[in-house]
Amino acid sequence: MIARLDSRFQSQSPRLRPSGGQRAPRKSGVFIGGMTAVFLLWLTYRLVVQPEWATHLPGVLGEMLHLAEAAGLVTLGLLWGVVWLRRGGETAVTVQPLDLAQLYELSPAEFERYVAGLFRKKGYQVQMRGRSGDLGVDILLTKADGRRAIVQCKRYRNKVGPDVVRELYGTLIHEQADHAFLVTTADISASARRWAEGKPMTLIDGEELSYIAGVMRDA
Repeated sequence: MIARLDSRFQSQSPRLRPSGGQRAPRKSGVFIGGMTAVFLLWLTYRLVVQPEWATHLPGVLGEMLHLAEAAGLVTLGLLWGVVWLRRGGETAVTVQPLDLAQLYELSPAEFERYVAGLFRKKGYQVQMRGRSGDLGVDILLTKADGRRAIVQCKRYRNKVGPDVVRELYGTLIHEQADHAFLVTTADISASARRWAEGKPMTLIDGEELSYIAGVMRDA
């Protein structure tokens, strides 16, 4: 069931299939690593080999070379700092698993933040949208490859019917998003699940949400 947070978002239609988005941070690291290696080779050449042409550069050109090397060091330092912060932010995300009774104790706003934390831990970029005039979108998700999904959080006790799912589908079309998630504490009716079949939508009820949180904690 944990796969529902990702697999349906990626495979509902041809444009939702994986396109290497999760590899983007790794590719950035490889690119920066290559730049660093080239720069270090250059510094080794300059300082160890000490080529004669470099020592006989005119004053202005020699000064420009020193400035370029200093700028390279600063730039690489900043780039590695960004990579470190990004990786640190990903690994720092923790979400305490809650059972169904504990989920019901949350306020609607707390429930939205809890769900947002789960998606953030899964690797999505998360933007909270739950407020007056949100047009049915509580959370906006963005994958590394730019695909967008919307999340509607329902801290309900009564069973969720097809009307809620139909409204969410309309919001999905209006927002021009790639996928929609309905996350609720309540049960989801069979008719609602049938209505969502074949559409870029994932429905997660309270029991499944508790299970997902537990699996993600142990992952």
